[in-house]
Amino acid sequence: MKIKIIAISKDKFDYINDGVIDYVARLKKYADVDILNLKEEAIKSQPIDDILEKEGEKILAKLDDEYYNIALHRMGQGKTSFEFAKLIEDVRDFKGGKICFIIGGPLGLSQKVLASVDLTLSLSRMTLTHQMTRLVLLEQIYRGFEILAGTEYNK
Repeated sequence: MKIKIIAISKDKFDYINDGVIDYVARLKKYADVDILNLKEEAIKSQPIDDILEKEGEKILAKLDDEYYNIALHRMGQGKTSFEFAKLIEDVRDFKGGKICFIIGGPLGLSQKVLASVDLTLSLSRMTLTHQMTRLVLLEQIYRGFEILAGTEYNK
């Protein structure tokens, strides 16, 4: 399986980066994981709509129709870890085994990006930083694979 994560992000915190590295290493037995960090726009110098448009264009340029594209957004569908594992299984078995997760910057995602994806998903009803979102997402992807494998990780 191939998993791509496209994120508008700055790597600010070593402890988050360490966690990301750990979960990418754990996931190697299940999938090839590629994380693509795109530069966020300067918030102070432009209107919000312009920022979202520019970041959205960067994201759209990296999307691939061969992937099942999922935008992470606060207004997206919520899933339990078991439902998320089932989604991973369905993509693996029925949608070519390629899945892409999109994480917006501090201002979120443009409407163009949200309109172009296969699913909009929420990791939590609470707001997470985009750096923390990446770590939580990777942990949940790993948890999903462990659920599918029937290991003790989820217990």
